[in-house]
Amino acid sequence: MRRRTKSYIAAGVLIPAVVAAMAVNAMGTANAIANGEPVPDGKYAFSAKLTLTGIPTADGGRRNSACSGALIAPQYMITAGHCFRDFNNVRQNRPVADLSTVTVGRTDLNGSGGGEAIVVAVRQAPNNQDVSIAKLDKPIRGVRPIRMGRTAPAVGTVLRVTGYGSVTSTNPVPETRLRTGQMTVAEINAQKLGVRGHAPAENTTPCPYDSGGPFFVEAKGRWGKRKPPVLVAVVSNGPSCPHTGLETPARTDNIVDWARSAMAEMDLLPPPAPNEPAPGEPAPSEPVPSEPAPGESAPVEPAPVGKGG
Repeated sequence: MRRRTKSYIAAGVLIPAVVAAMAVNAMGTANAIANGEPVPDGKYAFSAKLTLTGIPTADGGRRNSACSGALIAPQYMITAGHCFRDFNNVRQNRPVADLSTVTVGRTDLNGSGGGEAIVVAVRQAPNNQDVSIAKLDKPIRGVRPIRMGRTAPAVGTVLRVTGYGSVTSTNPVPETRLRTGQMTVAEINAQKLGVRGHAPAENTTPCPYDSGGPFFVEAKGRWGKRKPPVLVAVVSNGPSCPHTGLETPARTDNIVDWARSAMAEMDLLPPPAPNEPAPGEPAPSEPVPSEPAPGESAPVEPAPVGKGG
């Protein structure tokens, strides 16, 4: 009998039963999040880098790309739905690249802390919501997953975002140092939020390869002690970075029950063969309308949808 991920439910989501201390790395100099700031070593360790190697192209070739994400359970990462799509821009319920590697708990990707795992299964959120959950081939130990909140942030709430993406839409290249910034909620829609840059600058914004990066609430409790962060959205789309316009991350607060069901379903899947869907895995999802950010330069061919993948 296969072992299932050990976890327990708190506030409606899976979190680890045991949390260990995480290793600390030396500070680097690479960037991500336009006009953001470097993350101190060991902070926001749930932040994830998704490296996509060998994505099939329409001409029979291969391309590489990347996204960001967050660990929501020891063996599960949340990211943007469009990070797993074929060359027809159809989002898939499976890994699309030859190799999809997730790195978690490593502020500087050139360091050695945290853990790495391979994506073995994917589920796309319902109703074309630009969110997906990926199962890893093994649990990530020593990193506390972020909790998924069930309540949408109010207009005016300051959110924090992290990512390993570029710092510009012009000839973007994924960076190796996790960066962060803050954005303020300006709108709340059925599937997305509308947010604007807040700090360190009014044009602090996600960039290409930041897709799937977590937007989360940081709050203080009694005696001024900071509460654990709560996930409310992931990077999805927006104007070319940096910008002062409206960024539109995909909400996650309204799909918590789906997320729990998706993880429970994937827990039952047998290990898949390389580049093959797991037995019993659903057929590829229906085409999902998706557009690149207005005016955004293509980091790889074909042009990416949203801000990565």
